[in-house]
Amino acid sequence: MGEGPAPLYARVKQMIIQQIESGSWPPHHRVPSESELVAELGFSRMTINRALRELTAEGLLVRMQGVGTFVAEPKTRSALFEVNNIADEIAGRGHQHSCQVIKLVEEAAGSERALALDMREGQRVFHSLIVHFENGVPVQIEDRYVNAAIAPDYLKQDFTRQTPYAYLSQVAPLTEGEHVVEAILAEPDECRLLQIERGEPCLLIRRRTWSGRQPVTAARLIHPGSRHRLEGRFSK
Repeated sequence: MGEGPAPLYARVKQMIIQQIESGSWPPHHRVPSESELVAELGFSRMTINRALRELTAEGLLVRMQGVGTFVAEPKTRSALFEVNNIADEIAGRGHQHSCQVIKLVEEAAGSERALALDMREGQRVFHSLIVHFENGVPVQIEDRYVNAAIAPDYLKQDFTRQTPYAYLSQVAPLTEGEHVVEAILAEPDECRLLQIERGEPCLLIRRRTWSGRQPVTAARLIHPGSRHRLEGRFSK
């Protein structure tokens, strides 16, 4: 006996994949709305919705809340064991980097930050919260704490022109780094900044860096799972 016909949602997915692979729908192309696809293809809204949800989970589409659904760029890649400047990574792909500075303030280090930066609780730290965009699509939240004694002029910088990584590399050259990678569900305010729907899995990189024996910065880097992947290579 042969296999039965593919489920309707799978047929819709295949139709959309063919449009993408043929180049008819290039990256950033706006996909017709669910209502438009229902009218055009004649399938139910439930069928269309499932096809779009699965294609988004697979990284072929990007759904930006309140804006629409678009064909995704191939997933951006970062090297797992390297510390890189996100602006350079994006430029290296021939794409445009931009960012939005949400927060740039001085704070007293709480117990968690003090431990991460090897300082006493209550000492001064600088806190920056920045959203990075690739061709206008948000791809990373950078939530960073900086040892104020190491980079005293941090709050004076224009991070729309130079990333914190690039600036800190000048004032406190990196000698050592630490990565911890986790899968998380973003908080509601993080979903809003990344323009993703609540409940979308995200990739979190907790990164600490040192200059000599002194910890310089501790950062949380949050990427939408549908728009980013890590890769690494090693040999024995």
